[in-house]
Amino acid sequence: MCGIIGYVGKKNSVPFIIDGLKKLEYRGYDSAGISILQEEKLVTVRAVGKVAELEKAALLANPKGQCGIGHTRWATHGKPCEENSHPHTDCTGEIVVVHNGIIENFLTLREKLSSLGHRFKSETDTEVIAHLIEENLKTAPGATPKERLINAVRKTNGEISGAYAYGVLWARVPGFLLGVKNQSPMVVG
Repeated sequence: MCGIIGYVGKKNSVPFIIDGLKKLEYRGYDSAGISILQEEKLVTVRAVGKVAELEKAALLANPKGQCGIGHTRWATHGKPCEENSHPHTDCTGEIVVVHNGIIENFLTLREKLSSLGHRFKSETDTEVIAHLIEENLKTAPGATPKERLINAVRKTNGEISGAYAYGVLWARVPGFLLGVKNQSPMVVG
């Protein structure tokens, strides 16, 4: 099983996200990762194995920011390795996604996005979501980046199929974490 933790607040998000991931450890997983919005750039740290390995890597990278997401992964698409660990980014590195569930039509979407010039770094269905949001942002309506992101994610949800829950951060919208679900559970507090 896998799990997602997100934080938006006034304190450094890293300790909250790591603590939340530790609480998910009983569920079984093969890797973990975090992405933190630090000074308008996403800093991503991933590790294979226990959350303790991620915690060590995060201490070395030392990301700091008041908004972030984390994930523990149980492989469904792609072998357990750092490249397949979540979070996943788009081509620009400004959009990051963590995801639970299965995107049933990810191969078709991956082929379409590859033909449009998108370059994939993993074997996962999750990375397709990040690239699809990137593509949909090109034509998304909205007066603000936040409105454009919401509309791009709505369009993305119309294109993907399966049971899923995912979290999205876009570096251009500081302090905003978007959560989406279809059939899978999601708790917001």
